[in-house]
Amino acid sequence: MHSLTRRFERIDKEITGWMARNSIALLRIGLGIIFLWFGLLKFFPGLSPAQDLATRTIAALSFGLVGPALSLPILATWEVLIGLGLIVGRWMRVILLILGAQMLGTITPLLLFPSEAFTLAPFAPTLEGQYIIKNIVLVAAALVIGATVRGGHLVAGPEQK
Repeated sequence: MHSLTRRFERIDKEITGWMARNSIALLRIGLGIIFLWFGLLKFFPGLSPAQDLATRTIAALSFGLVGPALSLPILATWEVLIGLGLIVGRWMRVILLILGAQMLGTITPLLLFPSEAFTLAPFAPTLEGQYIIKNIVLVAAALVIGATVRGGHLVAGPEQK
């Protein structure tokens, strides 16, 4: 039984060590794929489920100065740049800054269009509201990535400091 416990411990350390070495890069690339994909969809009218809400939000935030014909390609480009930056892993401070700005914009429909974001505010989100609220996870992922831009990394256990 003791050798089985040692073998489990060895395998567990190998697995958690691999996760510590690779998870930030995988998180960064996965987040990048999401932004790239969602951004690319916005280049093709009607393919993005967030298109209408996004353009109306931008119009409201710009007091009607920026209409859908301009806002959608700008937003698409913005998201594609975030996605590519995350995938490539360059200019992380800038990429995470524009990601943060984009995320601030994505939460505003909760305030500007609460009847579209909730069936019963703030407890029962609509599908659009859920789409917005899930961004909490994307922001958390960006924060984890941001915590490593100065060379930080994860460790699998306290003995690996």
